[in-house]
Amino acid sequence: MVIATIFVFCSFVVGITPVTLMADVPFVSVPLSQEAILNCCYITKDKPGTPAWVFQHSNRNMIPIPVNASDLVIIHKIQKFDESCGVLTLKAVQLNDSGLYQCSLTTTGNSILSHGTYLQVYKPLEKTLNFSESTKNGILTAEGILLLLCVVLPSATLLCKSKKVHEIEKKKMKKEEENIYQGLNLDDCCTTYDQIERSQALGPYQDVCNIMEEEEEIQLEKP
Repeated sequence: MVIATIFVFCSFVVGITPVTLMADVPFVSVPLSQEAILNCCYITKDKPGTPAWVFQHSNRNMIPIPVNASDLVIIHKIQKFDESCGVLTLKAVQLNDSGLYQCSLTTTGNSILSHGTYLQVYKPLEKTLNFSESTKNGILTAEGILLLLCVVLPSATLLCKSKKVHEIEKKKMKKEEENIYQGLNLDDCCTTYDQIERSQALGPYQDVCNIMEEEEEIQLEKP
């Protein structure tokens, strides 16, 4: 019973709207004062006339208003085999032309709307500085040279500093080596050297008689 009801309902809908709408382009962005072309394509067994277009401003509360043909607005129809397309051409769009555009199809006394295309009109950014190509190339060349200098000069400065630090450390080490020998008396060094040589020459054994004689020669100081 449910399947039969759905079948009857679908047959009723097809009978009311014998038009198959094709997918529209959902969004189109066009610069200010340029041309905008919008299409709505459909397939139908009937031969309807040229589709009418309606426009709804970006404010959703506004009711769609019809789009009338003029010198700047052209409405026509093209046929592609079994597919028909309504074409809306806006010669010079303005900012207030932004909004949703839908074509209205009337077949067998019924009117349906296409899915629609949203048109956005934007104002291109203006150049603050209008330079020629040769000037731009010169600026790029100067920027490249400055960038190279910013890389080379710090590196050269660090290299020179490291070289100076190395020379200072080298001089410091040389002075420390010279300071090692300062304050030494050559006569004391010679005397110490002679004592070492004499002790090595006498050897580990000494003459007891000589020691006694040396002790006799030492005279004690009287109090």
